[in-house]
Amino acid sequence: MTIGSSMSSGYCSLDEDLEDCFFTAKTSFFRSAQSKVPAKNATQTVEEEKPEPPTVQEIKQKIEKYNAKVTNCLLMKLNDDGTYTGFIKVHLKLRRPVTVPAGIRPQSIYDALKEVNLAEMTDKRTSFYLPLDAIKQLHISSTTTVSEVIQGLLKKFMVVDNPQKFALFKEMRKDGQVLFQKLPLTEYPLYLRLLAGPDTDVLSFVLKENETGEVEWDAFSIPELQNFLMILDKEEKDKIQQVHRKYERFKQRLQQTLKEARGKPG
Repeated sequence: MTIGSSMSSGYCSLDEDLEDCFFTAKTSFFRSAQSKVPAKNATQTVEEEKPEPPTVQEIKQKIEKYNAKVTNCLLMKLNDDGTYTGFIKVHLKLRRPVTVPAGIRPQSIYDALKEVNLAEMTDKRTSFYLPLDAIKQLHISSTTTVSEVIQGLLKKFMVVDNPQKFALFKEMRKDGQVLFQKLPLTEYPLYLRLLAGPDTDVLSFVLKENETGEVEWDAFSIPELQNFLMILDKEEKDKIQQVHRKYERFKQRLQQTLKEARGKPG
């Protein structure tokens, strides 16, 4: 998988010669326990058979149909072994800051070619917000999984956060509504792109925080966990003060009522 070298514009394939580099213009938690012994007269559920994977000839036809709709030079290419390569765009819609090494220069083409991991060169960390709606163009293979796409994006931006914090979604538009669906880590984004065609209004990919409904504490660093404890401690103290003030006002009203009642003639 290769990744564009510009945050908001462009792509530079690291698979090919450097002189061939170019840039584009648009820069549930518990599962129901199943009985081991089926109940008498119970209807047994038959698992739905998965569709057969497409043949090489079918893939070739789909790629030809796809390429006929492409209005730029970002075509898909079929390899001799039946795999294929192509391009996807990923929108980064992250609402929280990411953690990166502090004081590290941006990654160069040389670093990428030599697979130099700049994040391992320092233990210092800092946090910042990535530009909202930044777009990254990726050159990937039909065998590239969602998990590999996420890890590749984080490596490009030198983000050292646990990949489990992030998830790749497919964004679709239907009846004037924008719908998001979280993709499993084993899904192949390029195949989804091939099926949907090149129109990003039909299908696009979005990197967001992994909102699972359950907090994966193992995905956070020790400083982050310590910060959470500080926040919880502050919230606890604020809540205690609110309760004290509430009952103090109630106590004062009771005392005032008793005082007024005692002052009245019997």
